[in-house]
Order: sequence, then C-alpha cells, then structure tokens
Amino acid sequence: MQDEHTTTRGARAYLSYIGIGLAAGLLSGLFGVGGGTIIVPMLVLLLGFDQRRAAGTSLAAIVPIATVGVISYAVSGSVSWVAALILAVGAVVGAQIGTRLLPRISQRALLWGFVGFLALVVVSLFFVIPSRDAELDLTWLTGLILAVVGVFTGILAGLIGVGGGIIVVPALMLGMGVSDLVAKGTSLLMMIPTAVSGTIGNVRHRNVDLVAAAVVGVSACTTTALGALIAARIDPFVGNMLFAAYLLYIGYQMSRKALRAKS
Repeated sequence: MQDEHTTTRGARAYLSYIGIGLAAGLLSGLFGVGGGTIIVPMLVLLLGFDQRRAAGTSLAAIVPIATVGVISYAVSGSVSWVAALILAVGAVVGAQIGTRLLPRISQRALLWGFVGFLALVVVSLFFVIPSRDAELDLTWLTGLILAVVGVFTGILAGLIGVGGGIIVVPALMLGMGVSDLVAKGTSLLMMIPTAVSGTIGNVRHRNVDLVAAAVVGVSACTTTALGALIAARIDPFVGNMLFAAYLLYIGYQMSRKALRAKS
C-alpha cells in the first residue's frame, strides 16, 4: 500500500497542487466563486484525498484566493463592503442551521432540489443581462434580503457543502439587479471570514493539509487577478454565458452525487 505522505508530498503531488491552483484561481476571479468546486474533486481524484480532508484543504486555500480576488475587484470599486458583511454574518448563522438539519433531511432530495435551482438560474442568465452601471442601493429592505440570502447560502453549505459564490452571485445579479462585477467582488469578500472560521475548526480537527492548501492557494493567486481582468473586459452577456456553462458543470456533478446518494 502506498504511503499517504508519498502521494501528497512527491514531485507529482506538488505539480498537481500548482495545476489545481492555477485553474481554481482563474475560475475564482472570473466568476466570483471560491474555486472549491475544482479543488475538492481534483484533490480526491488526482491525489487520493478523502472527501472531508479535501474539503478542509480547499477551504484553507480559498482564504488567499478570495483575498486576491477581492483586491482585484476593489481596485475598480466593484465590491460592496457592507453587503458582504451582512451576507457573511447570515452565512455563519445558516451554516450552523444546515449542519444541525443534515441528519434529518434526505440528501438525494436536497441535491435534486439544488440541481433544479441551478437549472432556473442558467435559464435566467439568458434573459437577464446585468448593467455594468447598476449599484446596490442599501436600505433596510435590501439589508434584510441580503441577510436571508446569507442564511440560505450558509444552510446549503452546511447541508451539501456548496460554496457561497454559486448562490450569492446569481442572487445579487438576477434577484437584486446588481452589476455582475459588484456581485462577484462582493461574493469573494463574504467568503473570507467564513473560510477563515472554517479553517480554524478544520485545523483543530486535523481535517486540513496546510502544505497542500498553501501551494494551491499561492498558485491560484497568480491567476485570480487575470480572471477578474477577463471578467471586466468581456461583454456582460458573454460573462453570463460562461457562468451558465460553469453552473451546468456544477449541476452535472451534483446530479451524479444525487444518483449515488441515499434517500
């Protein structure tokens, strides 16, 4: 049996970490997501990580990835700091609810429900094109909506491990009419406190490979800004279509999980 240290520390392993990081960073900057949907499956498939350790390592890598992404979007003023704070607080609360509900709810039903949600978002992306000039008008009502979106995002994260960007970006663009760039920058910012908090917990429970997370995260930082630059340069409709393609990939992965999940 091959030693775990050999499979996660050899030359092949480090090259894999770098490749995973480059891909995750580009997607993170381009779509405003953490990149976990790339990092987790690649760690499992290429390096034999178990699912829990892969998720913990991915969460730690997201901290530098999201930080660089936020800086990239903030330079052009495409971040709503207050909105991100509200979303993050809601997500922390929601994650606690999600983890408590986990044993009581059918995973198969949850996964299929989420796939259906993604299908609706993908269809909407063809018809609702965000304006680059649209800004988020923060009122008591929009603040309440953001809190609800944050809680919903956290619940899904606790139940099926879905990252915030897949929920937050469409919610801000389609539901609140925010610019696609502001939605992505705000989404990345709200991930940072959640990722830091989760990483601290994972370190305590030894569910994270900090060396792997560091290599993936640093590698990703070299392409995150490029992804954000591409997002700013392409037409919003093209951005929508690329995001739709990404969501279709996520839907495919979730469908496979749903077919294998217990009722």
